[in-house]
Amino acid sequence: MITITDDDFTAFSRYIKTHYGINLKPEKMSLVAGRLHHVIASNKMNSLSEYLNYVQTDRSGQAAVTLLNKITTNHTFFMRESDHFYYFRDSVLPYLARTIASKDMRIWSAACSSGEEPYTLAMLIDEYFGRGKAGWDTKILATDISSHVLDIAKRGIYSNEKIAILPPVWKMSYFKAYDADSSILTDDIRDEVIFRKLNLMDPVFPFRKKFHVVFCKNVMIYFDRATRRELVDKLYELTEHGGYLFIGHSESLDRDKTKYKYVRPGVFRKE
Repeated sequence: MITITDDDFTAFSRYIKTHYGINLKPEKMSLVAGRLHHVIASNKMNSLSEYLNYVQTDRSGQAAVTLLNKITTNHTFFMRESDHFYYFRDSVLPYLARTIASKDMRIWSAACSSGEEPYTLAMLIDEYFGRGKAGWDTKILATDISSHVLDIAKRGIYSNEKIAILPPVWKMSYFKAYDADSSILTDDIRDEVIFRKLNLMDPVFPFRKKFHVVFCKNVMIYFDRATRRELVDKLYELTEHGGYLFIGHSESLDRDKTKYKYVRPGVFRKE
Protein backbone atom coordinates (compact mmCIF):
# COMPACT_ATOMS: atom_id res chain seq x y z
CA MET A 1 0.00 0.00 0.00
CA ILE A 2 1.36 3.44 -0.93
CA THR A 3 1.90 6.00 1.79
CA ILE A 4 0.21 9.35 1.23
CA THR A 5 1.40 12.48 2.97
CA ASP A 6 -1.00 15.22 4.01
CA ASP A 7 0.51 17.59 1.45
CA ASP A 8 0.20 15.01 -1.34
CA PHE A 9 -3.44 14.38 -0.48
CA THR A 10 -4.21 18.10 -0.33
CA ALA A 11 -2.78 18.64 -3.81
CA PHE A 12 -4.54 15.57 -5.15
CA SER A 13 -7.93 16.44 -3.66
CA ARG A 14 -7.60 19.99 -5.00
CA TYR A 15 -7.03 18.60 -8.50
CA ILE A 16 -10.06 16.28 -8.22
CA LYS A 17 -12.25 19.08 -6.90
CA THR A 18 -11.23 21.51 -9.65
CA HIS A 19 -11.66 19.11 -12.54
CA TYR A 20 -14.50 16.84 -11.42
CA GLY A 21 -16.27 18.61 -8.56
CA ILE A 22 -15.71 15.68 -6.19
CA ASN A 23 -14.98 16.78 -2.65
CA LEU A 24 -12.46 14.32 -1.17
CA LYS A 25 -12.33 14.79 2.57
CA PRO A 26 -9.23 13.80 4.60
CA GLU A 27 -10.93 10.67 5.94
CA LYS A 28 -10.98 9.36 2.35
CA MET A 29 -7.17 9.19 2.26
CA SER A 30 -6.99 5.45 2.94
CA LEU A 31 -9.72 4.80 0.34
CA VAL A 32 -7.74 6.72 -2.28
CA ALA A 33 -4.58 4.82 -1.37
CA GLY A 34 -6.36 1.48 -1.73
CA ARG A 35 -7.93 2.28 -5.09
CA LEU A 36 -4.80 3.76 -6.64
CA HIS A 37 -2.21 1.37 -5.21
CA HIS A 38 -2.09 -1.00 -8.17
CA VAL A 39 -2.12 1.65 -10.90
CA ILE A 40 0.67 3.60 -9.18
CA ALA A 41 2.72 0.44 -8.64
CA SER A 42 2.18 -0.72 -12.23
CA ASN A 43 3.62 2.59 -13.43
CA LYS A 44 6.63 2.05 -11.15
CA MET A 45 5.94 5.19 -9.16
CA ASN A 46 6.53 5.74 -5.46
CA SER A 47 4.09 8.44 -4.39
CA LEU A 48 0.74 10.04 -5.05
CA SER A 49 2.42 13.29 -6.04
CA GLU A 50 4.45 11.49 -8.72
CA TYR A 51 1.29 9.88 -10.04
CA LEU A 52 -0.62 13.17 -10.05
CA ASN A 53 2.18 14.80 -12.05
CA TYR A 54 1.96 11.91 -14.53
CA VAL A 55 -1.80 12.42 -14.90
CA GLN A 56 -1.44 16.16 -15.40
CA THR A 57 1.29 15.84 -18.06
CA ASP A 58 -0.24 12.95 -20.02
CA ARG A 59 -1.38 14.57 -23.27
CA SER A 60 -3.37 11.55 -24.41
CA GLY A 61 -5.85 12.03 -21.56
CA GLN A 62 -5.92 8.29 -20.88
CA ALA A 63 -4.21 8.65 -17.50
CA ALA A 64 -6.98 10.98 -16.33
CA VAL A 65 -9.61 8.50 -17.56
CA THR A 66 -7.95 5.69 -15.59
CA LEU A 67 -7.74 7.87 -12.49
CA LEU A 68 -11.40 8.81 -12.70
CA ASN A 69 -12.51 5.23 -13.20
CA LYS A 70 -10.57 4.25 -10.08
CA ILE A 71 -11.83 6.87 -7.67
CA THR A 72 -15.50 7.20 -8.67
CA THR A 73 -18.14 5.08 -7.00
CA ASN A 74 -20.75 3.71 -9.38
CA HIS A 75 -23.24 1.97 -7.13
CA THR A 76 -26.65 1.72 -8.68
CA PHE A 77 -29.41 -0.77 -9.36
CA PHE A 78 -32.73 -1.04 -11.15
CA MET A 79 -35.61 0.89 -9.55
CA ARG A 80 -33.29 2.60 -7.05
CA GLU A 81 -35.50 4.91 -4.95
CA SER A 82 -38.51 3.36 -6.64
CA ASP A 83 -40.99 6.05 -5.54
CA HIS A 84 -39.34 8.43 -7.99
CA PHE A 85 -39.96 6.05 -10.88
CA TYR A 86 -43.58 5.56 -9.82
CA TYR A 87 -44.07 9.33 -9.65
CA PHE A 88 -42.48 9.66 -13.09
CA ARG A 89 -44.86 7.01 -14.42
CA ASP A 90 -48.04 8.18 -12.69
CA SER A 91 -47.67 11.98 -12.74
CA VAL A 92 -44.86 13.19 -14.98
CA LEU A 93 -45.46 11.01 -18.04
CA PRO A 94 -49.19 11.81 -18.27
CA TYR A 95 -48.37 15.52 -18.00
CA LEU A 96 -45.72 15.32 -20.72
CA ALA A 97 -47.91 13.20 -23.02
CA ARG A 98 -50.65 15.79 -22.66
CA THR A 99 -48.57 18.94 -23.12
CA ILE A 100 -45.74 18.19 -25.58
CA ALA A 101 -47.35 19.06 -28.89
CA SER A 102 -44.22 18.26 -30.89
CA LYS A 103 -44.03 14.71 -29.47
CA ASP A 104 -40.33 15.37 -28.84
CA MET A 105 -39.86 14.24 -25.23
CA ARG A 106 -36.41 15.10 -23.91
CA ILE A 107 -35.16 13.28 -20.82
CA TRP A 108 -31.64 13.37 -19.43
CA SER A 109 -30.11 10.87 -17.02
CA ALA A 110 -27.20 13.05 -15.95
CA ALA A 111 -25.21 10.53 -13.90
CA CYS A 112 -26.28 7.27 -15.48
CA SER A 113 -23.50 5.02 -14.15
CA SER A 114 -23.91 1.48 -15.58
CA GLY A 115 -27.25 2.24 -17.22
CA GLU A 116 -29.89 0.93 -14.84
CA GLU A 117 -31.57 4.33 -14.41
CA PRO A 118 -32.03 5.30 -18.09
CA TYR A 119 -33.04 1.78 -19.07
CA THR A 120 -35.67 1.77 -16.30
CA LEU A 121 -37.02 5.04 -17.70
CA ALA A 122 -37.05 3.58 -21.21
CA MET A 123 -39.08 0.58 -20.03
CA LEU A 124 -41.52 2.81 -18.15
CA ILE A 125 -42.04 4.97 -21.22
CA ASP A 126 -42.53 1.97 -23.49
CA GLU A 127 -45.05 0.45 -21.10
CA TYR A 128 -46.91 3.74 -20.68
CA PHE A 129 -47.33 4.51 -24.38
CA GLY A 130 -47.68 0.99 -25.74
CA ARG A 131 -48.89 1.13 -29.33
CA GLY A 132 -49.54 4.84 -28.94
CA LYS A 133 -45.80 5.53 -29.01
CA ALA A 134 -45.76 5.87 -32.78
CA GLY A 135 -44.66 9.34 -33.79
CA TRP A 136 -43.04 10.11 -30.43
CA ASP A 137 -39.32 10.71 -30.02
CA THR A 138 -38.65 9.45 -26.50
CA LYS A 139 -34.95 8.72 -26.71
CA ILE A 140 -33.17 9.29 -23.41
CA LEU A 141 -29.78 11.00 -23.14
CA ALA A 142 -27.64 9.23 -20.54
CA THR A 143 -24.29 10.72 -19.53
CA ASP A 144 -21.54 9.89 -17.09
CA ILE A 145 -18.00 10.99 -16.46
CA SER A 146 -16.67 7.40 -16.36
CA SER A 147 -15.94 5.72 -19.68
CA HIS A 148 -15.72 2.39 -17.88
CA VAL A 149 -19.33 2.38 -16.68
CA LEU A 150 -20.54 3.77 -20.00
CA ASP A 151 -19.04 0.76 -21.75
CA ILE A 152 -20.95 -1.51 -19.36
CA ALA A 153 -24.16 0.45 -19.89
CA LYS A 154 -23.96 0.30 -23.68
CA ARG A 155 -23.83 -3.49 -23.60
CA GLY A 156 -27.09 -3.72 -21.69
CA ILE A 157 -26.14 -7.01 -20.05
CA TYR A 158 -27.05 -7.53 -16.39
CA SER A 159 -26.93 -10.43 -14.00
CA ASN A 160 -30.19 -12.24 -13.39
CA GLU A 161 -29.76 -11.31 -9.74
CA LYS A 162 -29.75 -7.60 -10.66
CA ILE A 163 -32.95 -7.78 -12.68
CA ALA A 164 -34.79 -9.97 -10.16
CA ILE A 165 -36.42 -6.86 -8.66
CA LEU A 166 -38.13 -5.96 -11.94
CA PRO A 167 -41.75 -6.89 -12.73
CA PRO A 168 -42.04 -10.33 -14.38
CA VAL A 169 -43.70 -8.81 -17.44
CA TRP A 170 -40.68 -6.54 -17.94
CA LYS A 171 -38.29 -9.45 -17.73
CA MET A 172 -40.32 -11.30 -20.34
CA SER A 173 -40.83 -8.30 -22.64
CA TYR A 174 -37.56 -6.41 -22.40
CA PHE A 175 -34.86 -9.01 -21.68
CA LYS A 176 -33.44 -12.07 -23.40
CA ALA A 177 -31.21 -14.74 -21.93
CA TYR A 178 -27.54 -13.94 -22.53
CA ASP A 179 -25.98 -16.85 -20.67
CA ALA A 180 -26.78 -19.01 -17.66
CA ASP A 181 -26.30 -16.12 -15.22
CA SER A 182 -27.22 -12.96 -17.10
CA SER A 183 -29.71 -11.36 -19.47
CA ILE A 184 -29.47 -8.70 -22.17
CA LEU A 185 -31.94 -5.93 -22.88
CA THR A 186 -33.80 -6.09 -26.17
CA ASP A 187 -32.54 -3.96 -29.04
CA ASP A 188 -35.69 -1.82 -28.88
CA ILE A 189 -34.92 -0.71 -25.32
CA ARG A 190 -31.18 -0.32 -25.82
CA ASP A 191 -31.84 1.82 -28.88
CA GLU A 192 -33.96 4.17 -26.74
CA VAL A 193 -30.91 5.33 -24.74
CA ILE A 194 -28.08 7.44 -26.12
CA PHE A 195 -24.93 7.23 -23.98
CA ARG A 196 -22.37 10.03 -23.95
CA LYS A 197 -19.41 10.93 -21.76
CA LEU A 198 -19.91 14.23 -19.93
CA ASN A 199 -18.27 15.99 -17.02
CA LEU A 200 -20.87 17.89 -14.98
CA MET A 201 -18.12 20.36 -14.11
CA ASP A 202 -17.75 21.46 -17.75
CA PRO A 203 -18.51 25.19 -17.93
CA VAL A 204 -20.84 24.73 -20.90
CA PHE A 205 -22.98 21.73 -21.79
CA PRO A 206 -23.31 20.87 -25.51
CA PHE A 207 -27.11 20.81 -25.67
CA ARG A 208 -29.17 22.69 -28.23
CA LYS A 209 -32.55 22.05 -26.61
CA LYS A 210 -33.84 22.05 -23.06
CA PHE A 211 -35.04 18.96 -21.22
CA HIS A 212 -38.48 18.13 -19.92
CA VAL A 213 -37.04 15.89 -17.20
CA VAL A 214 -33.57 15.71 -15.64
CA PHE A 215 -32.52 12.87 -13.37
CA CYS A 216 -29.37 13.94 -11.52
CA LYS A 217 -29.40 11.54 -8.60
CA ASN A 218 -26.82 10.54 -6.03
CA VAL A 219 -23.97 12.51 -7.56
CA MET A 220 -24.22 15.87 -5.78
CA ILE A 221 -23.52 14.16 -2.45
CA TYR A 222 -19.87 14.30 -3.53
CA PHE A 223 -19.95 18.06 -4.16
CA ASP A 224 -19.63 20.90 -1.70
CA ARG A 225 -22.44 23.45 -1.32
CA ALA A 226 -21.06 26.00 -3.78
CA THR A 227 -20.47 23.35 -6.46
CA ARG A 228 -23.98 21.94 -5.96
CA ARG A 229 -25.53 25.38 -6.27
CA GLU A 230 -23.62 26.13 -9.46
CA LEU A 231 -24.64 22.81 -11.02
CA VAL A 232 -28.30 23.21 -10.05
CA ASP A 233 -28.35 26.68 -11.61
CA LYS A 234 -27.06 25.17 -14.86
CA LEU A 235 -29.63 22.38 -14.72
CA TYR A 236 -32.39 24.93 -14.15
CA GLU A 237 -31.42 26.81 -17.30
CA LEU A 238 -31.52 23.53 -19.22
CA THR A 239 -34.98 22.58 -17.96
CA GLU A 240 -38.13 23.42 -19.90
CA HIS A 241 -40.80 25.42 -18.08
CA GLY A 242 -43.00 22.88 -16.34
CA GLY A 243 -40.16 20.37 -16.41
CA TYR A 244 -38.86 18.29 -13.52
CA LEU A 245 -35.59 17.67 -11.69
CA PHE A 246 -35.11 14.45 -9.72
CA ILE A 247 -32.30 14.21 -7.15
CA GLY A 248 -31.41 11.49 -4.65
CA HIS A 249 -33.18 11.11 -1.33
CA SER A 250 -29.87 11.70 0.46
CA GLU A 251 -29.42 15.01 -1.39
CA SER A 252 -31.08 18.37 -0.93
CA LEU A 253 -31.41 21.75 -2.59
CA ASP A 254 -31.20 25.06 -0.78
CA ARG A 255 -34.82 26.11 -1.25
CA ASP A 256 -33.99 29.73 -0.48
CA LYS A 257 -31.43 29.83 -3.29
CA THR A 258 -32.77 27.59 -6.05
CA LYS A 259 -35.38 28.68 -8.57
CA TYR A 260 -36.82 25.17 -8.70
CA LYS A 261 -40.04 24.66 -6.76
CA TYR A 262 -40.25 21.77 -4.30
CA VAL A 263 -42.77 19.09 -5.28
CA ARG A 264 -41.99 16.15 -2.99
CA PRO A 265 -38.83 14.53 -1.53
CA GLY A 266 -36.20 14.51 -4.26
CA VAL A 267 -38.52 16.05 -6.89
CA PHE A 268 -38.46 19.68 -8.02
CA ARG A 269 -40.10 21.60 -10.83
CA LYS A 270 -39.40 24.63 -12.99
CA GLU A 271 -42.56 26.73 -12.95
